[in-house]
Amino acid sequence: ELLQFKMQKVWILVDLPYGKRPIGTKWVYINKKDERGIVIRNKERLVAQVHTQYEGIDYEEALYGLHQAPRAWYETLATYLLENGFHRGTIDQTLFIKKQQKDILSVQIYVDNIIFGATNKALCQSFEKLMKDNFQMSSMGELTFFLGLQVKQKKDGIFISQDKYVAKILRNFGLSEGKSASTPIDAEKPLLKDSDGEDVDVHTYRSMIGSLMYLTSSKPDIMFVVCACA
Repeated sequence: ELLQFKMQKVWILVDLPYGKRPIGTKWVYINKKDERGIVIRNKERLVAQVHTQYEGIDYEEALYGLHQAPRAWYETLATYLLENGFHRGTIDQTLFIKKQQKDILSVQIYVDNIIFGATNKALCQSFEKLMKDNFQMSSMGELTFFLGLQVKQKKDGIFISQDKYVAKILRNFGLSEGKSASTPIDAEKPLLKDSDGEDVDVHTYRSMIGSLMYLTSSKPDIMFVVCACA
């Protein structure tokens, strides 16, 4: 982590001016898991303590944790890709595309998570080299897990599921032992308030709806009822 900061010239050592308080930092440790929930890598991050940041001061370089950090990283990565022949997506600004004769390379970024694919394997290899030439990164091989999505690539298509995510949100809300039931919603009538029912915690309810909204990534069949409950 510190070596990467040095390579990217994130900071230089200076004397602390009299009467000034520096922004604090702390180490954060993360267990990287695969689609089976097995720890495959231990990661560490040096992050800034955002509560010590002064309002109105901008930074040319930014550490994880600062308000400017996500935008600073995105602009750095986007500039690098654009300089190397990529075109940014018109609708999705995190999608970058590069065309080479009849082949195409697509790159999707989410903060510092990157997935990519191409019609020619050589393009994938060249992109991997391009990134490693300028950034410290590790390749996880063929995509099997991304942001809670389990991915299976077969000859007849690419299949997405969220089994592990479903189990996680059931545990979070204490519903692991609950029994499933077929309760189709009436599409013609709006939901009505149960006057005899007990009030629920609004924050818990919103958290449940948010969790289910993300689940619609692989289960569009629940979209209607989740939106109705929202």
